[in-house]
Amino acid sequence: MIVLERVYWLVTNAITAVIVAVLVLVVLRMIANRADLNPFGWAARTIRRLTDPLIMPVRRALVGFGVDAKFAPLVTILITILLGWFSWQLVASIVNTIAGVLLSALAHAVVPIIGYVLYGLLGLYSLLIFIRIIFSWVMVSYTNRIMRFLVNATDPLLLPLRRFVPPVGAFDFSPIVAFIIIWLFQGAVRGTLLHGWPTVFFV
Repeated sequence: MIVLERVYWLVTNAITAVIVAVLVLVVLRMIANRADLNPFGWAARTIRRLTDPLIMPVRRALVGFGVDAKFAPLVTILITILLGWFSWQLVASIVNTIAGVLLSALAHAVVPIIGYVLYGLLGLYSLLIFIRIIFSWVMVSYTNRIMRFLVNATDPLLLPLRRFVPPVGAFDFSPIVAFIIIWLFQGAVRGTLLHGWPTVFFV
């Protein structure tokens, strides 16, 4: 457990460092734009080179939605925070599952091991759906390997749900229904296979 705790601490701190670095770079870019720095100067070119891979996809997505591209840095900040939160949740889900399996194994309890694995997989699946939603918002193409994996992994649940809950205009409610179904299954696993066992070790 101590090793898991240290790994969790290291990974979450690394995620925090990445989030802070991105936020600082984007804020510096906004300040540089306001200050009207020489675009060919070293500072402006460096900031642009570091932030373009983050801001340009968001800018293209905003233009596609008919939103002013000047909001791209702010939206990039929001997406960074959201993805950071998702990463924390993903790490917590994996570490909690491992901790639960280890605890059950030490107690020689087979049923809780199955319960923790199922509970963790359900949590992971809901997070994959969540990432797919975020990627869809920023218009990540299906040619992207990560997006292709997300679509292939989540379509077995989302496609049948779309037949029962068709999109209303531009809004697709099937992910919401999927989240509810996964939450119900997690509740069932918690109430049966994990009855009397903790489901959260690290938050």
